[in-house]
Amino acid sequence: MSAVLDHSAHAAGAAHGAHDHHGPTGWRRWVYATNHKDIGTLYLLFSFTMLMVGGVLALLIRAELFQPGLQLVNPELFNQLTTMHGLIMVFGAIMPAFVGFANWMVPLQIGASDMAFARMNNFSFWLMIPAALLLVGSFFMPGGAPAAGWTLYAPLTLQMGPSMDAGIFAMHILGASSIMGSINIIVTILNMRAPGMTLMKMPMFCWTWLITAYLLIAVMPVLAGAITMTLTDRHFGTSFFNPAGGGDPVMYQHIFWFFGHPEVYIMILPAFGIISQIVPTFSRKKLFGYASMVYATSSIAILSFIVWAHHMFTTGMPVTGQLFFMYSTMLISVPTAVKIFNWVATMWRGSMTFETPMLFAVGFIFVFTIGGFTGLILAMAPIDIQLQDTYYVVAHFHYVLVAGSLFALFAGVYFWLPKWTGFMYSERRGKIHFWTSLVFFNITFFPMHFLGLAGMPRRYADYPMQFADFNAIASIGALGFGLAQVYFFVAVVWPCMRGQGAKAPAKPWDGAEGLEWELPSPAPLHTFETPPKLDATATRIIG
Repeated sequence: MSAVLDHSAHAAGAAHGAHDHHGPTGWRRWVYATNHKDIGTLYLLFSFTMLMVGGVLALLIRAELFQPGLQLVNPELFNQLTTMHGLIMVFGAIMPAFVGFANWMVPLQIGASDMAFARMNNFSFWLMIPAALLLVGSFFMPGGAPAAGWTLYAPLTLQMGPSMDAGIFAMHILGASSIMGSINIIVTILNMRAPGMTLMKMPMFCWTWLITAYLLIAVMPVLAGAITMTLTDRHFGTSFFNPAGGGDPVMYQHIFWFFGHPEVYIMILPAFGIISQIVPTFSRKKLFGYASMVYATSSIAILSFIVWAHHMFTTGMPVTGQLFFMYSTMLISVPTAVKIFNWVATMWRGSMTFETPMLFAVGFIFVFTIGGFTGLILAMAPIDIQLQDTYYVVAHFHYVLVAGSLFALFAGVYFWLPKWTGFMYSERRGKIHFWTSLVFFNITFFPMHFLGLAGMPRRYADYPMQFADFNAIASIGALGFGLAQVYFFVAVVWPCMRGQGAKAPAKPWDGAEGLEWELPSPAPLHTFETPPKLDATATRIIG
């Protein structure tokens, strides 16, 4: 792999400050990596590995739910599977994938030579490996993996075995990694832009990541505080969340969701950035309402701090509290709708073509909008009280996170893979991946809306016969969706990494704008060692 990813630096030409790479080779190149492109590649490969691990856990869950009765696993193991599936997908797959994109693309898009803190960048990646091993290894500890749900609610967390401590330690390590990565991104974007690249000329992907990085720095310490209090309750005699000592388990929920709701936007804002790069490219038009997109992203980030308790309508919250969180949740849909309007307006009367990145972008907009509408329904307290902890909620957040974050990640991979590897993927295989993913995703999660409306609670290993048909359909869909992602790696990504396929030109997409398309494909290992001179739009190099 390292031979393939050894970017042909000599092809870049002196204008971009490229030179041949004289650093370590073989395994040392990856272990000691300080180059933003290598670290980005490591993040992306790690996140795909964790996606596969989390996907296997999901398929075990769906296999158990294929029909009523206990088939494969007992209820204890079932709860461990649901807990670890959530933690691995959120902290091991989606978030590291976006950090990988940031590492690869932010320096290229702003004309920087690398990330600001190269060694810290390396450290923040390698922290993820022991954290992932701790999470996955917790299945083999006495009593099995944590089984308190991915939200790690007290008092369940106070009753778990030693794996709970391993899970808490893993979350701390992952949080430290996220904070270091965020500091790196903020300093890079604010201090290392090429002359002429003002903030309001930056690509939307850089804007969304700048705002996301501030969110991460704000909320990761909140999660760290919550799980540290859980740890001291477990081992040091405190009673933060233990009612027997005067503690309050609902306080944990408040602290967790103060982290948890901005976290939802941490996982979707970079996706908005990717879609905002792809839609104008394949519509061959400028992004409609660039400034309003920036302000909408900022608004979402600010409002995300005042909506957390819409997850808690059934905890006995006073009516005034319910009203406040209901209205604030509806309010946050406004800037999100601005984004969707702007993407549609960008496509309107554009010269659109539907290569795979655009298919995933349009699929994202369509399915994410459905997820947004189900979220609006759950924002209404009287309805949410009925639907709380049912499969309707499971359907809602998978529409937002799978069809949101994951589809945007796929769109980004197809969009920039030629730039990363120097080879074009097979358009036919990409379209097979898109259509199988879209169809099987909807087969999996759309029936869950009906299950939830009929009252099926989530995290149950068994259910009565009236829920059997929709569960069987969902389980078949899940298997198809999982196989589609294996196909994506084997048939699309791996051939490009191996150097198979047509050579990619510097600018493989007609309407693409931005500094990354000024570089040869594959992007040389070292780029922009002398800051490029930009034209007035900050999208082209003039010297």
